[in-house]
Amino acid sequence: MEIDKKIIKKLIETLEDLKKSIDNKEIINSEETVEEKIDISGIPVKSPIVGTAYLSPEPGAKPFISVGKKIKKGETLLIVEAMKTMNHVPATKDGVVKKICVEDGQAVEFGQTIIILE
Repeated sequence: MEIDKKIIKKLIETLEDLKKSIDNKEIINSEETVEEKIDISGIPVKSPIVGTAYLSPEPGAKPFISVGKKIKKGETLLIVEAMKTMNHVPATKDGVVKKICVEDGQAVEFGQTIIILE
């Protein structure tokens, strides 16, 4: 396979132009930008397993929690279903629900922040 020198030359020129255009601009780390926009201060409650998060005990029922609700340590915050097993996720501390980071029926990963307590 023969390499076309014209294409390589054009790629090098394009990369040089790109380098010149970003030399004068500040590059912002996208993770830092996201953290600034989302207030994550508080006590995070993380998913103990991979599964599907449910905010109420059954479809159409009242949710376990809502933003602003006072909760006690051990109280069920939501359910994570995995392999047809409903796993209750308890509060790790007493507090007030500051933010619910998942929606009903949303897939969650192990260690993903699902609730933030104050």
